[in-house]
Amino acid sequence: MYSILFNPKAEYQLRKLGKSIQERVLNALERIKFRPFSFDVKRLQGTFYYRLRVGEYRVIIDIKQDKMVIIVIEIGHRKNIYKS
Repeated sequence: MYSILFNPKAEYQLRKLGKSIQERVLNALERIKFRPFSFDVKRLQGTFYYRLRVGEYRVIIDIKQDKMVIIVIEIGHRKNIYKS
């Protein structure tokens, strides 16, 4: 099972979301702890990061397979997340 770590920016972005969206994001992250590549996780072009779809929101993650860690980099609405 993978452990999940949040960087400070992602933690702040999660707190700014509505309560129901927070719960959906956290539930999605709990699901991918066991098999991160079996759900809707895809590699972002031109980077080493992956994206997880949660409705209209996206969670940008880095998966360290050797250490069994998923690092949450950024969380945001799909219209804004890819611009930064």
